[in-house]
Amino acid sequence: MKKTATAKKAKYRRILIKLSGEALGGESGIGICPEAIHDIAKQIQQVRLLGVELVIVVGGGNIFRGLQGSERGIERATGDYMGMLATVINALALQDALEKLGVATRVQSAISMAQVAEPFIRRRAMRHLEKGRVVIFGGGTGNPYFSTDTTAALRANEIGAEVILKATKVDGIYDSDPKKNPNAKRYREITYIEALQKQLRVMDSTAFSLCMDNKMPIIVFDLGKPRNLRRVVEGEQIGTRVTG
Repeated sequence: MKKTATAKKAKYRRILIKLSGEALGGESGIGICPEAIHDIAKQIQQVRLLGVELVIVVGGGNIFRGLQGSERGIERATGDYMGMLATVINALALQDALEKLGVATRVQSAISMAQVAEPFIRRRAMRHLEKGRVVIFGGGTGNPYFSTDTTAALRANEIGAEVILKATKVDGIYDSDPKKNPNAKRYREITYIEALQKQLRVMDSTAFSLCMDNKMPIIVFDLGKPRNLRRVVEGEQIGTRVTG
């Protein structure tokens, strides 16, 4: 009897997915693209059906990025708070798409806004995971000067995730920009130290140091390819893996 694709088992029990805001903006990377969000939700649903517990950290770059705002004259802390609010908008949009597919979700925000999201409480998040719900973290860390990459590293360690899956528009980490250099080399696997020494932009330095100190593996992969998320969760060699 032939084995079907559904016979494959997940390699991980609990994962954190880091979604950039640009991924929710579709081809342009700006605003909210319903088609792009539906496609992402569909991939998340496939992984959830494997029995994997998952949490998601969303960025807000498709709406507002605090650092860019500060370069245009907005006070840095104010700009970062604006960016945090953008991540909550994205979290609600993703929640809507997932629940339309029948996936139970909860949005937790590091910034208090009781009417639209739960406050981030670690034990409550863990309980949601045990009940089979997908937890979406919005509001960053709740503090200015920290990126959503840092939020992902922090939350992954707090909730006991086994790996951070960084979903991007590139199929891994390269030694140079593959859009500018056609001969750019893609790494299948790289250590934290090598990534730092080569100054590869995996995550910002704060997030990366947090992952390195706590031995949290990172897999960078292209979310735009159908079933890629599921393939990563099933243990296929997709993208680039960063470990100790």
